[in-house]
Order: sequence, then structure tokens, then C-alpha cells
Amino acid sequence: MGGFRILGRGTSGWWRGLGAHAPPKDSGYSTKSRNQLQPQGSSKRSGVPRDQPFPGMLQLKNLSREELVDVLREAVVNQKGPLVTLNKPQGLPVTGKSGELTLLSVLPELSQSLGLSEQELHIVQAPGKEASGLVLLSSCPQTASRLQKFFTHSRKAQRPTATYCAITNGIPATAEGKIQAALRLECFDGVNLVVPVKSPSRKDILEGVKRTLSHFRVMATGSGCALVQLQPLTVFPGQLQVHMMLQLCPLLGDHTYSARLGTVLGQRFLLSDQSTKPQSQVLDEALLRCLHLTPSQSSQLPLHLHLHRLLLPGPGPRDTPMELLAPLPPYFSRTLQYLGLCQQ
Repeated sequence: MGGFRILGRGTSGWWRGLGAHAPPKDSGYSTKSRNQLQPQGSSKRSGVPRDQPFPGMLQLKNLSREELVDVLREAVVNQKGPLVTLNKPQGLPVTGKSGELTLLSVLPELSQSLGLSEQELHIVQAPGKEASGLVLLSSCPQTASRLQKFFTHSRKAQRPTATYCAITNGIPATAEGKIQAALRLECFDGVNLVVPVKSPSRKDILEGVKRTLSHFRVMATGSGCALVQLQPLTVFPGQLQVHMMLQLCPLLGDHTYSARLGTVLGQRFLLSDQSTKPQSQVLDEALLRCLHLTPSQSSQLPLHLHLHRLLLPGPGPRDTPMELLAPLPPYFSRTLQYLGLCQQ
């Protein structure tokens, strides 16, 4: 297992960890984990078809509980004391309905598998189902509480603790900036979707509208796409997807909110939230060629949103924060190579 890293002054761990100046060689998992996700033998065991155009993408419906525990155990990137950090595969839900296969549902088995049978692991922080990346677990309630207080205090002080990397379909108009939007959840045909709210009133805020904020920075561009660093300062479902959609640059593989963008004579504009339903993201022919995908394959394109970096509190209140990094999934690394985003 890798240890924690001390984040020194001026450190740029996010960009270093991605391999900014050369095509990434690491697929994002340990050797054993890669074998779990990209088997040389039976594709049934890992849930990944051998002809899968997106290497490393987990097919959850083909996995048993025991096989999912194996995948998660091999995805552990750090285990130190009561803390366990793993690199969650894209498509794995964190929570769900009773009987569904989720990260939460297999925590008892994972705890035993990691030798923590006395105290079961609990989720401290995790990206959503469609995102990949760092999941922070703890078997100690006091440690979990301390971390939650650290994250809450950091958000109030507007100090980001989570750094995502994303690939956008389109290039933001500015190289970096802040995205602020009031958001709320609305139910459309039985599905909860995030909707922006213009000029929210006090009543709106009391009824569930939340003011949200994210920082973004464009790290590289190519083929009409961008590699973007995203740092949320608030917590809301689908926040980063909606924020980039509002920038007219939806995340690559966003099959939920990208339909809210229309195009006339090459110019993008926002459509009404009520008039658009989620649908597979439509990519132009030039981008499909760059990605070596057919139109039917592009409908299965995974969301390119990865929680790459987390800051944790140091041992003492005045100590420098510690840094955890999770490498990119294999399909994400390959997309960077196809788009020429890893060579700038």
C-alpha cells in the first residue's frame, strides 16, 4: 500500500499525478486490480467483455457480491490505521435501494477481507455513481467525525479539499475561474434531475435550493476538448456536471445533462430544462474519429470525471495537510492519448 504524502508549499500533486508531459503508462489500478477489471481469461468473472471499447470500465450487472469485494479490495490505494482509501470504478453506486449491489452494501464483507472484522468500515467521502476516484472509508467513528469536521470547516473557509480531473466536450471560454449557480433537484418522469435556479428567493433557499460554487482550471486542450481541473466548494448531487454544462462544455460521457445544449451555426446555447430529457451524448464525427468510436459505442461512453486528489488534516491542528492521489482509470488515460491532452 502507498503511504500518505505531505503536501508541501507550492506542490502541484494533481498535475504531477496525471503525467502531464507524457502519455500515462499506469492504467490507474494495481496489477492485480487491472487483472480483475481486464481479465485475460473469462470475461464473466470481472464483468468486463473482452471487446469492451472502454478498458477498465466495470460491468456491475455481471458481478456477484464476492467478485465486487475482490475488485474493491484490489482497488485499495492506501490502508493506514482506521483509514482505508480505494479507487472506485466508474459506474459503481455508493448507496442504493435495499437489495442493490452498491459500495455500501458490501462494506461488511470488505471490512472482513481487509482484516477489520472488529469494526466495520463506514463511508466518509466518495464521488457519485458515474464518477470514479477516491473513496475515503474509516473503521473509527471518532476519526470519521474529525475528517467530516475538517471537510466542513474547509468548505466554509472556501479551501478546496477535493480535486477532480475531467474531460469536457468543448473548451471553456476562460482558462480558469469560478462557477456559481443556485441548484435544486426536480423530479422529471420519476427521475431526479438538477435544475439551475435564477435569482433564488429566500423561500427557494428554504425549500431546497442551494447556492453552489466550483473552481475550474483548463490544463490542456486538443481536438475541441479540454482537460479541466475541478474543485467543488459546495456539495450537491451532479454539481460538477451541471456547472460545466452551464459553461457550454459538458463533460465527456455526460448522458444526463448534455442534452440541455443546442447548437445553431456552430454556436452553443442552453435549452429549457423542462423541454429536454436525458439522452445519450451526441458527439460530432471529427471527435468520434479521434476517439476511435462508432456512434453506437459513444452512447456507452463513461463519464470522464475522476476524483484524483484529496487533502486530509495533518496529525496536529497546525500541521501541513496530507495528500492522497488516485491514478486515472484506463479508459480515461486512453482518451487523453487519443485527444493529445497528455502531451502539453
